[in-house]
Amino acid sequence: MLESALLYMVLLRIFSGSVDIAAAGLMFKFNDLEKALVINTMLALVGPTVMIITTGIGISGLGDKISLGKIIFLLSGVALILISMRMK
Repeated sequence: MLESALLYMVLLRIFSGSVDIAAAGLMFKFNDLEKALVINTMLALVGPTVMIITTGIGISGLGDKISLGKIIFLLSGVALILISMRMK
């Protein structure tokens, strides 16, 4: 049986993948570059949000098994990924 934290992480990733597939379908259906760009921009909000939530769930599930230093490094890594996504 899966741990509850792992189950939530899996379900969030399935949800995220489903949103990506639905967005691709909408882009195909609309067949319009401008609408596809708007849809893609909305996806740019979903991806980082899901990453932050799943990382938080994972860290909370491992909270008693890993040290504070490792948690800080994990959170720093997530922050650097988000910062790098915003840089041009």
